[in-house]
Amino acid sequence: MSNQKKPTIYNVAKLSGVSISTISRVLNTPDKVNSETRQKVLEAIDSLGFIPKADARARALSKTNRIGVITPFFTAPSFVQRLRGVSAALASLNYELVIYAVDSSDRLEGYLSSIPFTGNLDGLIVMSLSIHDKDAQRLIEHEIVTVLIEHTHPSLNCIEIDDFHGGQMAASHLLEKGHRRIAFVGDKEPHDFELHPAGMRLKGFLQVLQKTGIEVPETYLRQFDDTQADAMQAARELLSLPTPPTAIFAAADVQALSVLKVAREMNFKVPEQLAVIGFDDIDFAEYADLTTIRQHLDESGRLAVETLMTRIASPSRPPQHINLPLQLVERKTT
Repeated sequence: MSNQKKPTIYNVAKLSGVSISTISRVLNTPDKVNSETRQKVLEAIDSLGFIPKADARARALSKTNRIGVITPFFTAPSFVQRLRGVSAALASLNYELVIYAVDSSDRLEGYLSSIPFTGNLDGLIVMSLSIHDKDAQRLIEHEIVTVLIEHTHPSLNCIEIDDFHGGQMAASHLLEKGHRRIAFVGDKEPHDFELHPAGMRLKGFLQVLQKTGIEVPETYLRQFDDTQADAMQAARELLSLPTPPTAIFAAADVQALSVLKVAREMNFKVPEQLAVIGFDDIDFAEYADLTTIRQHLDESGRLAVETLMTRIASPSRPPQHINLPLQLVERKTT
């Protein structure tokens, strides 16, 4: 009702059963509050429709000219290239880039719960991280224009790629080259806050091989923690088998580069004795002459900014879902 008083922090404290200082920590330093308490406070805030004074003031002001990016492990080459695309697009628009690095589900949840209230952002880009419905709803209700890269949500703008199809493309290319003993290396199921594109790439890869009548033995499938040492160990084990593969599909270029390093150490000629194909087309792939599935990393960052700006200018526009096509880039490793 219009004559109802706006809910205050005291109402939130009463409903959630926690102190005002705890509510303040949830809004300002959410990673310092345990997830159960944080959830109670957020449910009370959502139920009451409470808007902190700082957030109300920020909304009354003009644009902040700040765009936030939430990203996992942003030192990985693929994330760096996506950020490069975001940064280049924002530079020409005179926007400041604010990076929120995620290393746990708690930290991700903390950012997604606090940014709608205290972020002072004009928009948000979320890279390669899953968003729950309640988080998406909170972003929408608090008018934080959001674009997801790699993950999809029906209510938010998304820049997508088809990882399953990428795996199919890699398998088809190796089959066309005459290979029948084909192995896979890639990272295993990650933390619960991350997406797992390697899993979808593997599924697409296996589907094509199985349709062709090629059974891939378990010894040819190597999944590991996402480190260079693990990828190199997986390659050594594959190439030390009594009947080693003649081709390896790596779920990411950084892993393919590790395979190439081990192949050189073990005196396997590439591509005569071992073909290698990666995924991403990071900058180093070209230097290494690596055949790979290109997913236009810089372009995904640029498109995310373009989509964000379009939605900021026209808030009533429906969410956009843009599927970036993949491309086989054949070089000297297949």
